Amino acid sequence: MISASTLKKYDKYSQAELLKKCQMAFNKFIRLRDAENGCISCGGKVSQAGHYLSQGHHSALRFDENNTNGQCVRCNLFLSGNLINYRKGLVKKIGEDAVNRLESVERKAHKWERTDLIFKIEHYKLKTK
Repeated sequence: MISASTLKKYDKYSQAELLKKCQMAFNKFIRLRDAENGCISCGGKVSQAGHYLSQGHHSALRFDENNTNGQCVRCNLFLSGNLINYRKGLVKKIGEDAVNRLESVERKAHKWERTDLIFKIEHYKLKTK
């Protein structure tokens, strides 16, 4: 539950700004969570949060902790996620059944509600303190 004062704190932000703030808080959590394990695709130094299934095509999975894992710049940007090795690392991490469930999520747009975004911002801020 989000308090009225917390909701009020975010009144000045547009939907797009809230989405950006939420993405930043979530990505920080992912980078910290996975820093010791290394890049899911190659084991290198984690500097980014990379999505297995793209957030553009699978917006419902944008903030899914199984779909998003620490990656190095090389794999995430220059190798477009290095998805073959990403999937191998993901199977090791969460298991074949969980990966299959992710892959079965329908490709459709998901509109994030303001209160959902505010809740997630606050949630991931707490998790990274």
